[in-house]
Amino acid sequence: MTNTFKGFALAVSMLTTLPFFRVHDFFKGINGYAVMFYPLVGFLLGSILWGVYALLDPYIASFHLGIIIFVLWVLLTGGLHLDGLSDTIDGLYVSKEKALKVMKDSNVGGMGMIMSATFLIAKASSLAHFEAIYLLPIILMLSRLNATLAIYFYPYISQNGMGTLAKAEFTKTQMLIALFYSLLLVAIFEIWLALLCALLVLFFIKSFFIKRYGGFTGDIYGFSIEVTELVLLNVLLFSL
Repeated sequence: MTNTFKGFALAVSMLTTLPFFRVHDFFKGINGYAVMFYPLVGFLLGSILWGVYALLDPYIASFHLGIIIFVLWVLLTGGLHLDGLSDTIDGLYVSKEKALKVMKDSNVGGMGMIMSATFLIAKASSLAHFEAIYLLPIILMLSRLNATLAIYFYPYISQNGMGTLAKAEFTKTQMLIALFYSLLLVAIFEIWLALLCALLVLFFIKSFFIKRYGGFTGDIYGFSIEVTELVLLNVLLFSL
C-alpha cells in the first residue's frame, strides 16, 4: 500500500470503529496523510448516519429516530472524542500546573463525568429535533477540519503519542488539500454559515487553551471536535 492509502486507513482506524482498513501502528511517513483525511472520514461518517436515517425514516417516529442516529454516532466513533471532552473538562477544574497530569489520568473525574453527561443530553436533544439530517456529513467534516487546522497551526504540548508524529509529518501541502476538498464540499452543500461558525469555534477554543496551557493536546482535539459538532447542530437547527 502507498503511504497515502495507509494514511487513509490509519485515519479510519483512529476516528471510527468501522471494521475496514485497520492500521494500528503509526508508521513513519503516514501520519501526515492520516491528518489530511480527517475531514473526509468525518464526511463519510456523516454520510453513513444520513443513509441510515433515510432508510429508517418511513418506519420510525422522527424524535426516536434522532435518538437512534445519536447512539449510532457514538458507536461509530467509539466515544473517542467524548473521552477527550471529559478529560479536558477535568483539567479545567484543577490548577494549570496539575491539569495536564489530570487529563492524562485514565480515570474519569467527577466533573468530567457530570459535564460529559450534560453535554450528551444536549447533543442528543439537538439531534432529535434536527431536521436537516442531510447536513450531518458537513457537520462531522467541519468538526474534524477544526482538529486538522489545529494540528497544523497551533502548538502541540504533549511529548508523546500520535499527536507528536502528526504534527511533525503534517505538511503544508497536505493541509491545503484537506482545506480544499472541505471547502469544495461546503460549496456543493451551499452551507457557508456552518464553515464560518466552525472557524469561530476553533478561534475561541484556540484562544482559551493557548492562553491556559500554551497549546493543544490530543484530548483538546477531541474536545474541539465535540464542541464544534454541538454548536453546528444548534446553529443550523435554529437558522434553517
